[in-house]
Amino acid sequence: MDSRELVTSGYQSLFGTEGVSAAGFQVSEFREWVETAPDTDISAVEAFLLGDFPERGAFTRLVRSRSNAPLIALAETKALNSTLDLFAAGIDDVVAKPVHVKEILARVGAIRRRDVGSDKARTVVDEICVFSDGRDPEVAGATMILPRRERRILEYLAANRGRRVSKQQLFSAIYGIFDENVEENVIESHISKLRKKLKMRLGYDPVSSMRYLGYGIGV
Repeated sequence: MDSRELVTSGYQSLFGTEGVSAAGFQVSEFREWVETAPDTDISAVEAFLLGDFPERGAFTRLVRSRSNAPLIALAETKALNSTLDLFAAGIDDVVAKPVHVKEILARVGAIRRRDVGSDKARTVVDEICVFSDGRDPEVAGATMILPRRERRILEYLAANRGRRVSKQQLFSAIYGIFDENVEENVIESHISKLRKKLKMRLGYDPVSSMRYLGYGIGV
């Protein structure tokens, strides 16, 4: 989010080249979206990147009122007082420009790994253990290496264990709620591949599905 469209569109494009769905907001648009978006849309966001604009402290507190996702602020020039103010408002990291999007993604991963070892960093469903810090899951006691989108599907299903989620909810969580260039039906292909891998490891399919009701683990 930034007051300059050139900045938001530029970063959106750069994240896209890394296979990460992103949306760029002007300041006023972002406030309205955070205040009115459904909880399912807010929870689908993996991280927030705030450009350099005067109201960042207030916007940080606004985001924090609805999401615990990593918050990273970009700084044109680093100044101690402004950096301390951002940390006090709830920012997780302040990064000086210019910075490559790969570094931003690495910092997001590092922030998420701070919770390693805590209960909220891992979710266990029967023989499946998934992590919220970007690590591959453990299935039947051994690490299962999965493509990013299949891993995110498994994480989302585990986070919602005991209840069913729709294809649209999975799409929002995996591709982002703003990606209009991907068909929603692609989720079915990812789920099919994931279920086959889990069945090969476990000997059974832990993901159940019901028409019109969606998918679930531990249901």
